[in-house]
Amino acid sequence: MAAAHGDLRHLLPGNYKRLIASWLEEDCPSLDYGGFVVGESEGEARLLGKSEGIVAGVPFFDEVFTQLGCTIEWHIKEGQPLSPSPIHHCATVRGPIRKILLGERVALNILARCSGIASKSARLVAALRAQGWQGTLAGTRKTTPGFRVVEKYGILVGGADPHRHDLSHMTMLKDNHVWACANNRAAADGGVKDPSSIESIAAAIPRAVQAAKAAGGFATKVEVECRSVEEANAAIGAGADVVMLDNFTPEGVREAARVLKQEWAAKQRSFLIEVSGGLTEENAAAYACPDVDILSTSSIHQGTSIVDFSLKVSLR
Repeated sequence: MAAAHGDLRHLLPGNYKRLIASWLEEDCPSLDYGGFVVGESEGEARLLGKSEGIVAGVPFFDEVFTQLGCTIEWHIKEGQPLSPSPIHHCATVRGPIRKILLGERVALNILARCSGIASKSARLVAALRAQGWQGTLAGTRKTTPGFRVVEKYGILVGGADPHRHDLSHMTMLKDNHVWACANNRAAADGGVKDPSSIESIAAAIPRAVQAAKAAGGFATKVEVECRSVEEANAAIGAGADVVMLDNFTPEGVREAARVLKQEWAAKQRSFLIEVSGGLTEENAAAYACPDVDILSTSSIHQGTSIVDFSLKVSLR
């Protein structure tokens, strides 16, 4: 995982600073009445960690206060665990009190949400490793519009894989892509009774994969969402790099993954098997088996609880 190889802030695109500026503007688009009362006195604020979890989102927290002319001294490293008791003094923010309070809510919202995602990701990775599975736990593209870079960053801090960052990052042929391809083919052939049938989809997959390969070139991997072993075989045979077994039962996953790996190993065809669809912290371990390479789930970043932080101001 990227988290094991250095400072994750070096992965961040330059546009995250513009996002921070827009979030500050959103929170104070007009007059800062509370700031007027406080004035320009200098002071500092202690960032307190008040619940269990791990700290994530440090670059975003820093950028909020940097843009407001404040400085930050961290007393804990990103990725380090917190316990609810005693309350942990995580960082100290210094600067004009008005500016500290101007950035307080934006910074805390980002840090709390990012830390919650990292914490849940880390728990699920640990649970899967505890049962001996060495594959990749990944997120999904079901992220909050405008907040994706923070959510993907939290996944990385938690030791999971962010999966695709956007539509240009890898080609994912989901059921709707293949169904549309099958429907187009059916129309060209004068129509079929059910272009969404397993037989029609399996026949359409090679055309969809070949078109994706031609458009993306050698540098872009192609993944195909599959509802059956038949569809997966069609995708692998057409050159797909990853097949996603979607909404299978745990028993169905084990059998399908075993059959696919055994069948194609004899043909020296290399590919990855991803499993997705309804995976949660409670049931993901049931899908982990040696023939599965990736478990992907939105549950590690969608609807997660936060890690509770507060900022307490004191005058110098």
